[in-house]
Amino acid sequence: MVDAMISRRGLAAMATAMLGAPAPALGKDAAGTIRFDRIPSANVPGDVPVAVYLPPDDGGTESRQLPLLLLLHGGNGSERDLERFIPAIDEAIRTGRLPPLAIAMPGAGRSLYMDYRDGSQRWESFILAEWLPWLRRTLDVSSEASKTFIGGWSMGGLGSLRIAFKNPGAFGAVAAVEPAIEPALSWDQIGPRVRFWRSDEIYSTVFGSPVDRDYWRSNNPASLASDDPERLLGLNIYLEVGDQDMLYLNEGVEFLHRILFDAGLGHEYRLVRGADHVGPSLEPRLLDALGFIGRQINPPQWIDRQVLQTRQVMDEQKTAAGLPVEIVDPRRIRGSR
Repeated sequence: MVDAMISRRGLAAMATAMLGAPAPALGKDAAGTIRFDRIPSANVPGDVPVAVYLPPDDGGTESRQLPLLLLLHGGNGSERDLERFIPAIDEAIRTGRLPPLAIAMPGAGRSLYMDYRDGSQRWESFILAEWLPWLRRTLDVSSEASKTFIGGWSMGGLGSLRIAFKNPGAFGAVAAVEPAIEPALSWDQIGPRVRFWRSDEIYSTVFGSPVDRDYWRSNNPASLASDDPERLLGLNIYLEVGDQDMLYLNEGVEFLHRILFDAGLGHEYRLVRGADHVGPSLEPRLLDALGFIGRQINPPQWIDRQVLQTRQVMDEQKTAAGLPVEIVDPRRIRGSR
């Protein structure tokens, strides 16, 4: 019945609507700029090195109020890691695949982007109370939460999830690529497939010695999502991981995905076939994550007249079959309530 309703012309119209209106393409030689700076901080020792990327100039004369992405590097990385992805980001913006946006990355070593239990380093506080306000003061970026995003890979994926889940009203979306999260809700559930790559030294430095179990749980993304999933309803969430991840991070990401799925929270989840934790897969995967951010900046028109008409037919069939007709809420997974 539905197949008969959807003509080839209708399918073509649907495909166009799903793609949305692409950003205007720039000249083939257009390139963004990256600069490096240092920010004094009252929350972490010494000045914090940061990198800031600004997209190619589109020739406009008015203030652009660019969307802003806080992009967090992996463990033992630095702000210089942003340089690796600039050519691909430039190309995505030039071709209209990605809308222009500002991207900023701090150099955070192996801090887990945490406020340490002993107060000696407070990286989450630095990001929210010092760095984000500094970026908004010094760049022509939007101060709206809906145009402010956070993401990262590995340790940065973990940090971005934690910060976003603790402060869901501060960001329009979080995009976590291969986040280094444990498949556990309590400290005692962490097993050897995690401990071999995250040492006891790291745990004791960040969470106290002995580890403060309550403090660990209050900063664990899976626990935050499990304890109060309704807080995350307005946050757009992207999770991905390679199915060959050498650190078994696919187990932690799948664990979090199931928590979100069982709670009925809308989110995007990708298990990337054949991808490992490092190597050439990371660049296209990061671009896919940036594409998700781009869809929050310029939402595609995926729900058009044809979708609404087809939904009406399906609702009638559900009613005839004795099934409830759900109120559509894009924040939730269909059928979860």
